[in-house]
Parts: sequence; structure tokens; C-alpha cells
Amino acid sequence: MAQHKSAKKRARQNLARRERNRTIRSRLKTAVKYARTALAGSDGEASTGAVRSAEREIRKAASKGVLTKKQASRRVSRLARSLNAAKS
Repeated sequence: MAQHKSAKKRARQNLARRERNRTIRSRLKTAVKYARTALAGSDGEASTGAVRSAEREIRKAASKGVLTKKQASRRVSRLARSLNAAKS
């Protein structure tokens, strides 16, 4: 357990950040899951909307520092490729 004042503050900050990151990561996973399920289905408009909202969550997670910029771009690219493959 932390003994020094600065270490105690660091522990508090880490807990707050961890909770925030968990929330963002959970929303991200849910959005991507919905997008993949929609892509597996036959409704083109629903899948487009789901992919768009998933992309928004991915970009938001990258801006908050939960994902790196490159990882976010890679995930968005894979979703877009899946969407284009499903449309054709």
C-alpha cells in the first residue's frame, strides 16, 4: 500500500483513470459487437448505422487515450472493409 503523500495521490488517480477507461472500453466493445452482428445480418442500413456508431466510439476511445491512434485506425479500417464486403 502507498505510504507517501504523492504515492497515495497517484493511487487515487490510477483508480479514477482505471474506472473511466473500463467504462470507455466497455462501450467500445458493445458498439463493435453490435456492428459485427449487424454485418452478419442482411439489413444493409442497420449495418451501416451500427458501423458508423462503432467508428465514433473507436475514435472517441482513441482521443481519450484508451486506444492508440494506429490501433483505432486499424479497427475502423477492418470494420469498413467488412461493411464494403457485406454490401457487395
